[in-house]
Amino acid sequence: MTCPLPLAQYPRVLLAHGGGGRLMQQLIEKMFHAAFGNTDAHDAAVLDIPQSKLAMTTDSYVVRPLFFSGGDIGTLAVNGTVNDLAMAGAKPLYLSASFILEEGLEMETLWRVTQAMRAAAGAAGVKIVTGDTKVVERGHGDGLFINTAGIGVIEHGFSIAPDQVKAGDAVLLNGDIGRHGMAVMARRENLNFESDIKSDTMQLSETVQELLAAGVRVRCLRDATRGGLAAVLNEIASAAKLQIDIDDATIPVDPAVKSACEILGLDPLHVANEGRFVAFVSAEDAPLALEIMNRHTPQKNAARIGTVTQGSKGRVTLATAIGGRRILDMPSGELLPRIC
Repeated sequence: MTCPLPLAQYPRVLLAHGGGGRLMQQLIEKMFHAAFGNTDAHDAAVLDIPQSKLAMTTDSYVVRPLFFSGGDIGTLAVNGTVNDLAMAGAKPLYLSASFILEEGLEMETLWRVTQAMRAAAGAAGVKIVTGDTKVVERGHGDGLFINTAGIGVIEHGFSIAPDQVKAGDAVLLNGDIGRHGMAVMARRENLNFESDIKSDTMQLSETVQELLAAGVRVRCLRDATRGGLAAVLNEIASAAKLQIDIDDATIPVDPAVKSACEILGLDPLHVANEGRFVAFVSAEDAPLALEIMNRHTPQKNAARIGTVTQGSKGRVTLATAIGGRRILDMPSGELLPRIC
């Protein structure tokens, strides 16, 4: 579909800061309602919620640039919120979407973003049911910011949280790491690597729901976004008051991502992901869990990367290629700002 706001009839760029009235109403009706199929003009959506426990999350997306290899800010906004619900073991149902638009944003850009959100929501089986639109002055919005909130239903009896992790549990990763951060960096800095690195952004809800339906004893789930794998492992080790021992040789990293990280002086363990998560599961269930993960990850390289031990509370250790073992610390500072 092409943008429903033809340039001959509407301005090519967004109305000025503070604008409203007929043009804003047309923007809402022809842009957002057309994309999300929501014709209800009320200030709040009325939801049909099953008689179960609910999960709710919210997040904001400020990625720069808005479009990059393998994704865009709209896809991230939907998948990121869906994935946050999935990490609680919830089946996502509804999303809200609020847009902070910078004066001068091209209508065609906004249309591409809303269509990407529509496609991502359809793939995840969720509905975007309400939202808001605000316009800020030129130079104050980086083009477009998106805030989302999500509601999901918990239909199982598992308690999925860091305090459920036990010594002896397997640490699983659903695929290779570092794709998203490197894809954004390459686009932002106009870097040309030998191979095109595409973001790994994807919805994780189907994977998690299949793990739960199969009876895998899932202790804890966490998506490895900002701070990457190293941040996730340190957060869980600290919260669970246990030690996590991982093996560098078992962590999948695409050769192109590894090369790009070496050029830029980055550690793939600290680079952000948008379609990767860590699962702490009973060791006996690890083979089945990996089989399920590989059914949903295009690269089919899910791996068991370590084990939870009593060890020292809050410590993460990494077995290196030369046979030693070192402490894997939490990333210091923000290596890749504005990646989600």
